[in-house]
Amino acid sequence: MSWSWKIGRVAGIPIYVHWTFVVLIVWLTAAGASGGGGLAAGLAQAGFVLALFACIVMHEFGHALTARRFGVPTSDVTLLPIGGVARLQRIPEQPAQELLIALAGPAVNVAIVAAILLVGVRFPAVVDDSDQVLHAGFWSKLLLVNVLLVVFNMLPAFPMDGGRVLRALLAMRLPYARATRTAASIGQMMAIAFGLFGLSAGAPLLLFVALFVWIGAEAEARQVEQRAALKGVAVSDAMLTDFQVLRPDDTLGQAAELLLAGAQQDFPVEAVGDAEPKVLTRSNLMAGLAARGADAPVADFAADSAPRIDADGSLTAAIAALRERGAPCASVVRRGRVVGLLTLENVAELLMVREALGQTGDGTVAPETGEPVY
Repeated sequence: MSWSWKIGRVAGIPIYVHWTFVVLIVWLTAAGASGGGGLAAGLAQAGFVLALFACIVMHEFGHALTARRFGVPTSDVTLLPIGGVARLQRIPEQPAQELLIALAGPAVNVAIVAAILLVGVRFPAVVDDSDQVLHAGFWSKLLLVNVLLVVFNMLPAFPMDGGRVLRALLAMRLPYARATRTAASIGQMMAIAFGLFGLSAGAPLLLFVALFVWIGAEAEARQVEQRAALKGVAVSDAMLTDFQVLRPDDTLGQAAELLLAGAQQDFPVEAVGDAEPKVLTRSNLMAGLAARGADAPVADFAADSAPRIDADGSLTAAIAALRERGAPCASVVRRGRVVGLLTLENVAELLMVREALGQTGDGTVAPETGEPVY
């Protein structure tokens, strides 16, 4: 995730913190110090937030480590002011596995609550911190927040954990795309409820959550419907066959002429020796023209790697490869020879054509691409 710093690695999974989270800690420290309790109160408030986010990290690793049991890798875990995100590389094909992955996060919070209660029963002096200025009510607040995390996450507001549980249960009976759309619609109704309650109660955070749920539910539903529509479609059905390939010593001026002469916006650049194939994007072309002019070689600005994809391979797998690498296009090969160019714009146009023709798939697609789990 952009604007994030890597702070460590646990079980082989990188942990990142977004810069806004650091701002939150600084703000809470300053707010606590200015509230009359001095620096000690500010540090205590920030310390509680850090403890809370440690619980959230454990929540996300509940998802990640359960997913690993089913052969699903996790790209990273990122801390945000609103919580954490475990970015799974894909969702397992079996709804029962997705159900267990979704439940694993809240189960960690339940375990934390049980641990605090157990320590409180066995060692009451440890948890009874009401007479300590820096930790007044620390354990009771941490217990309460973890209870709230369980309750809140289990609300059927897709794409939150409860919504994913609902989607998994529905997918046991319905086609995956229909189950996702149903869960997303319920999630959007929950988002409206969050928004109305936030407005009436003067809780701006709930408005933010409502916006996140609404946008996330719609985006994931559309992605799943796209995979359903493209089920069984080969890369060759969507590739651009009328395209130009640049040589490393071609100039940016020549590339600009090709850009103006046709619809192609990204240009593969021939690889030299064993070098990885590159691509000159329209944005890189414009940046190069502004910085060095039309006579600069394209090799100096073709910085993005272009994956090579088999023409007879699955289009949904090709889309996943493009998104995973953040590549603007892919070279399509057949028997070692480049026969086409694939971009997400091509895929969007194919989807529009298939929708116009009524070729929208049967909705029985299994999940193939990665998605964040909260």
